[in-house]
Formats: sequence, structure tokens, C-alpha cells
Amino acid sequence: MHDYKLDIFNAAKDALQGLEYSDVTAADAFCDYCIPCFKFAKILRKSPAAIAVDAAAAIKIDGMKVEPLNGYLNFTVERSAFVANAFSSALGEYKPLVGKTVCIDFSSVNIAKPFHIGHLMTTVIGGALCKLYRALGATVVGINHLGDFGTQFGGLISAYKRWGDEKRLDERGLDELLELYVRYHNESEKDADIANEAREWSQKIESGDRFAVGLFDKFKSITLEQAKKVYDRLNIEFDSYLGESFYVDKVAGVESKLDAKKLLKTSDGAEIVELGDDMPPALIRRSDGASLYIARDLAAAYYRHENYAFDKCLYVVASHQALHFKQLFKVLELLGEPWASDMVHVSYGMVSVEGMALSTRRGNVLYLSDVLDAAVEKALAIIVERNPDLNDKNAVAESVGVGAVVFDALYDGRLKDKNFSLADALNFDGETGPYVQYTHARCNSVLNKADYKAGDVDYSELLDDAAYDVIKLLADFDDAVYGAAVKYEPSIVSRRLVKICQAFNRFYNADRIMCGGKTQAARLFLTARVADTLKYGLNLLLLDAPERM
Repeated sequence: MHDYKLDIFNAAKDALQGLEYSDVTAADAFCDYCIPCFKFAKILRKSPAAIAVDAAAAIKIDGMKVEPLNGYLNFTVERSAFVANAFSSALGEYKPLVGKTVCIDFSSVNIAKPFHIGHLMTTVIGGALCKLYRALGATVVGINHLGDFGTQFGGLISAYKRWGDEKRLDERGLDELLELYVRYHNESEKDADIANEAREWSQKIESGDRFAVGLFDKFKSITLEQAKKVYDRLNIEFDSYLGESFYVDKVAGVESKLDAKKLLKTSDGAEIVELGDDMPPALIRRSDGASLYIARDLAAAYYRHENYAFDKCLYVVASHQALHFKQLFKVLELLGEPWASDMVHVSYGMVSVEGMALSTRRGNVLYLSDVLDAAVEKALAIIVERNPDLNDKNAVAESVGVGAVVFDALYDGRLKDKNFSLADALNFDGETGPYVQYTHARCNSVLNKADYKAGDVDYSELLDDAAYDVIKLLADFDDAVYGAAVKYEPSIVSRRLVKICQAFNRFYNADRIMCGGKTQAARLFLTARVADTLKYGLNLLLLDAPERM
């Protein structure tokens, strides 16, 4: 596919000092591409409108019209050439990241705690980023950094010994562990003996006590079995489940590196690394000898770099952990690691349901599996009402219900706090997953009724405004995928999918597809390309694309 954006960049860079390739953006209103001129005002000492007028007079590109408009420089390609170019390469052919390796740390469930709605964002953002980077040719290592180390697990063993029952644990699984966890937390606040007992069991786990480790391994197995059921429904897989406990014995190696650089200091018996006046010190080891979370994260960073030689290592973790990651990356920088700049905290806002934040300690928890079940149940009711004769209604409801939850989470920018609404997520007529899935199914219905077979296409039959608006959105879909990956923002793809659906539905209503001859063949070809793009994009966002709805 010819890169018109590169043509524009090369032709405009002399007239617009400081122009970057990314400044050339696709536009779907007044033109095909545009350059906002506002950033050049300070450099050129002119108004954006004057800059656009002068640049338009200076820039000449064969087959392209250049016009100024209100501080924007608009570029319009000769329509027939644009359409032919848009379909000159296969969907998903763009692989700019071949040879690159990206580690993505996400989801990171805590052992013996439920997979609740608060895990939704890290899980689906991380899962989508894995698919986006793989689609662009990168080697991706999906890492579930399990929370499997800490005093709370000694507390859980203490609670199990005091109030637990093996048969009840086998029958109820994670529900039983949650009740024990909540009871331990409540009782330990009133009884110091319980807290002391928890610390003793925690030390036994660390020292390898056979009974303690065996019981904890059982808790871990129950947790992962439940979590993997959710991951299967979300179309997510991991390459590594190495958790915190794996890195405990590797902290000493990190301390040796810090000591060699004279970075390790002692403060009130604790080991710290001072990070400057603008950041509190990083606490590596407490005065009682216990390693801290950041020390284990440093060990994990070294392990990942040594084993995967990553080009990027992403941490998909809530925004309230921003300080922790600033400290982590700063310590690596002070250690002189050149790859410290390749570590990225992909932060996101908090999730609530009906305005209610969630706390596992207090038992105020909404299982993600329950949310998915409720979405599927509601989706099934809608499907039965809309299409009672549909085959595989339950399978379609699963795809639509789960997809609605995921798409809703990925539709807004990730930094925005999320107040989840099941009714909004399942709206078939809004900017939602079901809307995109339904449009995909509509495309397939048209193609099936026409018994469509791919063949020669006369692109001159696709030059009217309704068809062209669709084609412009399809033409740079690979660019949208690339932007979503490198900006760590899956919403770029989800929003593009909604725009494609809106444009296609306008085309569907404006241009009669089943009209015979070359025009019908061309319009069916465009419909097929829309269907393929929607399916491809939905899959990148972890959603299925049902053929019928």
C-alpha cells in the first residue's frame, strides 16, 4: 500500500519546521489527511491560519489537492487513486515490529482472592495489548505476576486451621477461601494472637515447611483453576505464571548490584535506596530482614531482561501504583541499566459498579464471573426477543454478553475512571460491543443472501460519498492498530470499529447493495472488506465476531 502520509510529510517538512510524521493525521470530514498548524505558531511566529495559507501555496504533490482551512492544512487525494490504494494490500499485512520482543505484565491475580470486577481493566487492557503487538509482528510474552507472597497467606493458613474444613474447601473452593480471608482480617484486628500466628505460618511458608507449603499450594491451585475459567471466557492466555515467591531468593542478587554501585543505604536498620529530593526512598528490606515488594520487582525485571531480552516491558497496573513504578524505574536507572527506559507503567483508572468501590478485605466484592454471567443472561434475553429462530442462541449470547463487558472496558481512554453499567454495555444501538458485532452479522447476512464470491472489482463504482466515507476508515486501519499498540491505548481500535460501523450503516441505507452488475459486485466487495475488518478488530480486542445475531 502506498503511504500518502509519507508523501505529505516529505513535501511539507520544509514549509513546516519541526513537522513530524505523526503530525500528519487521517481525517474523515473535510479531507483525506490533514496537518494541524497550531504547534508551529511559536516557531514560525505566525497565526496557525496564516501558516496554513502560506504552506498550502508552497506544497505541491501530484494527484493531491492542498487547501488551508481554519489553521489546518487539508490534503485530498484523487478519489479513484485513493480507493485503489486502500485495497492494494491484505488486512493485517503490516508487520513493523517483527524482531521486537515485548513483555506485558498484566492481570496478576492474588492467590486465595477472587477474580473480581476490579481486575477487569488490567486483564482486558493487557490481553488486548498482547494481541495488538502480536498482530504487528512482535514476539509477546504475556506474564501473570501472581501475588503469592506475604503475611496474608500465613493469616489464611491460620484461619483455615482455626475455622476451616477440608470437605467444605473442596466443595466451595474460592468462596470458602474468601470467607476465611475476611474472617481472619476482622478477627486479627481484635486478637493479637491471631496476627502473631499468621506471621509464624508465613515464616513457615518461606522456610519451606512441608505442611504450610502444601496447604498454600492447594490454595494456589484452587485460585488458578477459577481464574483460568475466566481467562478462557475472555480469550486470554499467558506465557508465564511466575509470581512474587519465585523472585524472593533472587533479591540478594539485586542487593549485590546495589551495593556494588554504593546505592544501598541503611536507615533505622532497613535497607533503602535514596532517589533524590523529588521522590521518597525505595525500601528494599525491612529491619526484620523481610524483602519488600519493590525488591522482588527489581529481581523480576532482571530475570525478564536476561531471559527474554525485551525491547519493551509493560506493567498494566492501576494508576494509584504510579509512585511504585517511578521508584522501580529510577532504581534501575541509578544502577546504570540502559534498558531502564524500556520499562513502561501502563496505568488505568479505577472501576466501580453503581458508584461503589470494591474491597476484598471487607468482603464487599463482585466476582467478575458473576458480572459476565449476568451480561450473558441479559444478552440471551435480547437475542431471543430480536431473533427467536437463531441457532446456537446460547453460544451467541456468551459471545455478545462477555464481549459487551470487555468492549465497554476498552472503549474509553484507559486513564478514565470507569463506572460499569450492564445496561449501557449491552445497548445494541449505541457505541458498544454488541453494536459492532451486530454490524458484522449484518454484513454477513448481506453476503450470504447474495451468495457472494470474491472476484474482479471495478473501484470506480465506489466513488460516491457514502462508500468513500467507509473506505477512508478502512484504508488506515493498520495505522490505528499500530497507534493503539505504541500508545498502549486499545480504545483507538474500539473507537475506530464504531466509526466503521456507523459509516457502513449509512452506506447500507444510502446505497442499495443488491442492484445488479458491476455496482453490486463492488458494493458486495466493500461489505466483505468491512466484515473482515470488524472481525479482525474485534478479535484484537478479545471479542468474538458471531456470523449471525
